[in-house]
Amino acid sequence: MPGGRLTQEERRRIALGLAESLPYAEIARGLGRPTSTVTREVMRNGGPTAYRADLAHRATERRAHRRGRPTAQDPEPASRTDGRDGGAVAEYEETFIAVLMASGLPRMPAKVLTCLFVTDAGSLTAARLARRLEVSPATISKAIAFLESQSLVRRERDERRRDHYVVDNDLFYQSTIASARANDRLVETARRGVAVLGPDTPAANRLENAARFLDFISESITRAAEQAREVLHASGPGAPGAG
Repeated sequence: MPGGRLTQEERRRIALGLAESLPYAEIARGLGRPTSTVTREVMRNGGPTAYRADLAHRATERRAHRRGRPTAQDPEPASRTDGRDGGAVAEYEETFIAVLMASGLPRMPAKVLTCLFVTDAGSLTAARLARRLEVSPATISKAIAFLESQSLVRRERDERRRDHYVVDNDLFYQSTIASARANDRLVETARRGVAVLGPDTPAANRLENAARFLDFISESITRAAEQAREVLHASGPGAPGAG
């Protein structure tokens, strides 16, 4: 039924569609479901190559059971008393995780980043992340290391010398600049290949074209990121004319 939970039969049809290499949109049309529902279902249950209908159905039942069972150690009980619909929030988190995974993030870093985004403070300790996501501290540590390497989180230390992992308004600016810097390294490496392979060879020509393309993209991305940061900061809360 559109809008309700996926049935086991629908999950089997998704698995068949994936086996036939059908696009998510085509699978979704066959089910009468939004494409986002199929994308989220697949990405949170192993991805297109590892999706298994029966395993996905059992995992969904376990998640639903956990969401309906309060725990005494939950560090943020306010999430159930702040006027938000807990089920809607959980569904949104799953959607966010699926979208981040589709953009290239591994599952656990995607879950950690989503957890930080939907927390009002935008900041949690490793211990709280581990409790909220029901994983080990070592798992959180690996996910954070990956996110830091991509400039997607930053760490702050409080007065008790505990590390907090933070997402803020500069998150995507910093990540975009880091991506541009990675492009710059590709440009440098490609142009070094031109000298090695000889400027009049087809291989060198190919590398030079790649370098020119990436150089242009990197410069454009950096300029756009700087402009967007300036405009958004200028129009943020408290800025002249804001509100």
